[in-house]
Amino acid sequence: MTLTTKLISTIQTATLLALLSVGLFAQSGSSSGQQAPAANSDKSVNENRAAQVSEKGRSDDAYVIGANDVLAISVWKEPDVSRSVTVRSDGKISLPLVGELQAGGQTPRQLEQEIATRLKSYISEPEVTVIVTDSKSQKINILGMVARPGAYLLTSSTTVLDAIAMAGGFKDFAKKKSVYVLRASADGTQKRIPFNYNEVIKGTNPEQNVKLLAGDTLVVP
Repeated sequence: MTLTTKLISTIQTATLLALLSVGLFAQSGSSSGQQAPAANSDKSVNENRAAQVSEKGRSDDAYVIGANDVLAISVWKEPDVSRSVTVRSDGKISLPLVGELQAGGQTPRQLEQEIATRLKSYISEPEVTVIVTDSKSQKINILGMVARPGAYLLTSSTTVLDAIAMAGGFKDFAKKKSVYVLRASADGTQKRIPFNYNEVIKGTNPEQNVKLLAGDTLVVP
C-alpha cells in the first residue's frame, strides 16, 4: 500500500469517527429534551398548587357572607365537589358530600374550615378555598357631597369614618356637622342616625362613629 493510499484511508477513518460522535451527541441532546416535559409538568403542578394556596391566602377574614352572595368553592383535586353556589334566602348552601350547611353569617375563612371538617370523612386532608365572586348582600350606599358617591362593599368593621374615606372624602362645602345614616328597621321604617364629623374627629362624641350594617345609606348634605 502506497503512502498516498494510507493517508486517504486515515482521513476516511477520522471522518467516520467524527460523524459517529456527532450522531451520539445529537441522540443525547434529544434524550435530554424528552425528559424536560416531565420536569416542566412537575413544575406546572407545583405552580398550580402554589397558586391555589395563594388564592386561599386572599380569602376574606372580614367579609360576612349573606343571602344571594355567589361563592366559588374549590376543593383541591376534587372537581366533583368544587363549584359555584348562590347563598339561599335562608343563608344556606348545599354541596356534594357536605350536604346542607349555613353559609350566611360566616366569613369565607370560617366557611372553608367548616367544609373541610365535613369532608374529612371522605377526603384525606381536604384543602378548601371559598371566594365571594359576586357580593349582593353586604353593600352600603354613600350619597351626597363626597368625591365618589355610590354603592360600596361592606366589611364587618366598616364605620362611618371608613365609609367617608372609601368615597374619597368630602367635597367642598359639604355640611360635615349634618351627616347622617339611614337604617331600615324590621318594621319597614327608617331610622336616622346623626353624625357630626367635627365632633367625632375631636373625640367629643366618638359613639357617633357607628359600625355600618348591610343596606345602610350614608348621606352627606
